[in-house]
Parts: sequence; structure tokens; C-alpha cells
Amino acid sequence: MNFGGPTFVLAIIALSIGGWMFTTWIRAKHGYPVENEWGGTVHRTDVDADRKIALLTDENARLVGQIGRLEERISVLERIATDNHGQAAQLADQIDRLR
Repeated sequence: MNFGGPTFVLAIIALSIGGWMFTTWIRAKHGYPVENEWGGTVHRTDVDADRKIALLTDENARLVGQIGRLEERISVLERIATDNHGQAAQLADQIDRLR
């Protein structure tokens, strides 16, 4: 094999371009940012990403409100359970009033 001939040089160029195309394809397939021709990066765009973000934001706000209400209820129950001045009848009366 003649390593100084144009065939060898063209084979190296073809292998380099093929390797670059393969790695770019793999990166794009798995969602990694791909470099453009000027050295910058091009990120994968998801058409449903904005919708998903909006749904998750709404669900997050709903869950935060629900957690706040549950914390208030727990604090009332803790106050009832740790009341040292009351007796068993007063405790039962307070529980019945909360229902």
C-alpha cells in the first residue's frame, strides 16, 4: 500500500468526515447539543416542551396550596394533642367541633 498517494489521503478525509457525521448523528439522536458550522451549539427543540412546562407549573402551584392546607390542619391537630391544660372531655369536644 502506498501511503503517499492521493488515494490514502482521500481515504483519511472520507473516514474523518464519516466519523464526524456519525458522532453528530448520535449526539442529535440522544438530545445532546450539536455544534453548528461556526462553532456554536444548536440545542434540540421539543414542540411540546412549553405545554409540558405550563402543565407542570400549574400542578406545582396546586400541590403547594394543598401542602399549605395540610400543614395548617396538622398544626391544629398538634395543638389539640399537646394541650396540657385540658382534660379528656375537652379534647373529645374539640375534636368533635373540628369535624
